[in-house]
Amino acid sequence: MKKKPKAGAQIYKRLLAYVKPHRGLFAISIIGFLIYSSTQPLFAAMVQEIIDTLQAKSREKMYYLPLLFSGLVVMRGIGNYLGGYFLVKVSLNVIHSLRCEIFAKYTQLPTAHFDANNSGYMISRITHNVSQVAQATTDAVRKVVQEGLTAIGLLVYLFYINWLLSLVFLVIAPLIALLVNYVSKRLRMLSKRIQESIGDMTHITSELVNGHRVVRSYGGEDYEKQRFLDSSLYNRRQSLKLTTTESIHSQVMQLIIAISLAFLMYMALFFMEQASAGSFVGYLTAAFLLPRPIRQLSDANSDIQRGIVAAESLFQILDEPGESDEGTYQVERCKGALEFKNLTFQYSGANEPALFDINFKAEPGQTIALVGASGGGKSTLANLVSRFYPHDTGEILLDGVEINAYQLANLRNQIALVNQQVTLFNDTIANNIAYGALATATRSEITAAATDAYAMEFVSKLDQGLDTEIGENGVKLSGGQRQRLALARALLKDAPILILDEATSALDTESERYIQAALHKVMCNRTTLVIAHRLSTIENADVILVIDHGRIIERGSHQELIAKNGAYARLHSMQIKAHSKKGTGFFSPYPHLGSNDASNSDLG
Repeated sequence: MKKKPKAGAQIYKRLLAYVKPHRGLFAISIIGFLIYSSTQPLFAAMVQEIIDTLQAKSREKMYYLPLLFSGLVVMRGIGNYLGGYFLVKVSLNVIHSLRCEIFAKYTQLPTAHFDANNSGYMISRITHNVSQVAQATTDAVRKVVQEGLTAIGLLVYLFYINWLLSLVFLVIAPLIALLVNYVSKRLRMLSKRIQESIGDMTHITSELVNGHRVVRSYGGEDYEKQRFLDSSLYNRRQSLKLTTTESIHSQVMQLIIAISLAFLMYMALFFMEQASAGSFVGYLTAAFLLPRPIRQLSDANSDIQRGIVAAESLFQILDEPGESDEGTYQVERCKGALEFKNLTFQYSGANEPALFDINFKAEPGQTIALVGASGGGKSTLANLVSRFYPHDTGEILLDGVEINAYQLANLRNQIALVNQQVTLFNDTIANNIAYGALATATRSEITAAATDAYAMEFVSKLDQGLDTEIGENGVKLSGGQRQRLALARALLKDAPILILDEATSALDTESERYIQAALHKVMCNRTTLVIAHRLSTIENADVILVIDHGRIIERGSHQELIAKNGAYARLHSMQIKAHSKKGTGFFSPYPHLGSNDASNSDLG
């Protein structure tokens, strides 16, 4: 069920709560704006004093009035500096806190959240949306405080001079309130559409950057350009609507105020007959100074509405529950006995389970191979071990303890994971091997891991060796080299459980030779789950499980399954034929082992 949007006032109040730790700086900025705002009615009062002095017989005041005027200008400048500087300082601190909090939340969100949400929206939240919040907490607050206090000061002066005449402002107040309320709702709606379109553009751009080789290989340039064009045109349309709304709102507001001032000026000629010329001119001066702060307040409202929509999207992320971690059991190093009991698992929103009644046990140090067609559930099974997805039906036991009972970080500390799609970072080779919790590893430990993974064979030939920057996701390396760095990372972690998710898929013969040698060292004395299409990886496995449509349909050693002459034997036979024809070692997805339908995809 979709959550009901919170009221704008609630969201803005929550946003301003981030100001609380910096209330001292905020107080200084308010004092600055008070000084600035007080100068406006004082200017009107000075005009009154100048005219009255010109009409008086005594001209004594004329000598110090210029000094007072200069003093007001200096006072105005000091107030504006104090208010603006310290408010920006507070705002930047708020933005920094929000950005860090959002990013930290991203590190805690469950895998299912990343599966369900567009990466473009997630990136634009921390860039564009936060900048919108910045506007709402800097320019908008500055305008609200500075111009709001100015408007109040001018109104106080007007009521002081002639309260009866000034009641006209109370008459137009409900009209302005209705107009602001309507415009605020429309601005929030348009701002939300603009933010969504920016998320779309970010996502399309990200896909182009990451998949530029595929785009060029398949002639997708025009298609991608059209996608971006459509998204950008939508963004432009919504932005124009927002600008039009703001402009019309501002002009209508000015028209209402202008009519009111014209009426006020007309009434002043009747109600201020007995007033001095100075009082009359001073009153009208203050009245005609009012439109500017009111217009600024109208502009501030636009910034605030955009900020409220942006803040709402940020708070939605912050309010998302993180990964479930109710387990308390911890162990320094487990033995590695892994057992699945009556496990059935279904993805949220899926029509049928991805795994049905899975039962098997891996003794410490054993290698269990999972084979079968894509979409059969192999990667799903591997993902459940690391608790990337929660399981409800059945049990997964590690050393006889349900994995849900483990403290999450402690559980993952027992597991080293190597995927087919290796993830590397735009950093040095050494930092990619000693990543995250492994950052405390010594240089000799990193070198030993790289050597055991046969990575030093190519690293030693690089000018900067382990200190070589490898680009985004290791773009400067070959597939085999990237895979060896992933294995070096797993070796350095030295976890008792190893999961290899198609770690040797799509490698050339020379790379495979190095990877197989590295795998032999990585798998030694570790409980290993191997999802593989290469026969060379699984022939020596202690147990091979053939998975079809989420069910284990065969199990046994390589020799036992060959003798059984079932599904595995057919795979083996067809692989040998393919190898003899093409010189490759791939398994292919076969109809009798499963379907490649999206409905059976295991998201792995």
